[in-house]
Amino acid sequence: MSVPLAVPPAVSADPGPLRRLRVLAARVGAMCLVELQKLRRDQTELLTRAIQPALWLLIFGETFTRLRAIPTGPIPYLDYLAPGILAQSALFIAIFYGIQIIWERDAGVLAKLLVTPTPRAALVAGKAFAAGVRALVQALMVLVLAAILGVGLTANPLKLLAMAVALVLGSAFFCCLSIVIAGIVLSRERLMGIGQAITMPLFFGSNALYPVDLMPPWLKVLSHVNPLSYQVDALRGLLIGTPAHLGTDFAVLAVATVAAVSVASALLGRLAR
Repeated sequence: MSVPLAVPPAVSADPGPLRRLRVLAARVGAMCLVELQKLRRDQTELLTRAIQPALWLLIFGETFTRLRAIPTGPIPYLDYLAPGILAQSALFIAIFYGIQIIWERDAGVLAKLLVTPTPRAALVAGKAFAAGVRALVQALMVLVLAAILGVGLTANPLKLLAMAVALVLGSAFFCCLSIVIAGIVLSRERLMGIGQAITMPLFFGSNALYPVDLMPPWLKVLSHVNPLSYQVDALRGLLIGTPAHLGTDFAVLAVATVAAVSVASALLGRLAR
């Protein structure tokens, strides 16, 4: 008598949205760890990058606090400036991340990554959030210096956690913006030129140095479409307690980051051709 063989239940080709999300998160985390290994091998980079924000606080902040040239109400100008310099330091770290992508293309690393099962969005998001972690490490140094200078920073752990989220989102957006530019220009030299050309307008076209109310009308318009303004507004509200629109700030940063990851992922293949 023949014994019927047990037939295993059919396995769905679709692993389900939760499993896909877990796989994506695991691969993003793996890419972050790869990026952070590079940071551990070259810790002097963070120290050298911390020089510029330190000079802004020590020279620009201290001088303009004494001059009282920029009205900031009851808040000392140095306190007002510190969150803006925090955002600036994150911007300067992230905006040139596209150079690393071009280097990986020239070394053949990018082509090998693209043939793996890892989704392109995970590759981009991993680099973006690694830039955010780099920004957090540098932000710690800026915050310590600000505290030494007497800036009245919050000690609320929830606000500090929210500050970290705002820094990571802003850094991730500008990292992806750099990858988008890299996918368009395909050259390190051109990317360096464009990065240098847009960094200072992004910084001066935000509320990092002065209140929006002091801006001319055309600059106010640019400030309202500049993601850096929303990051600074969130950091300022969380760290020194100024009035802020935290819901709007985080929504803009999150939507901008998701959009930037999508566009950068679409252009990643163009870099590898």
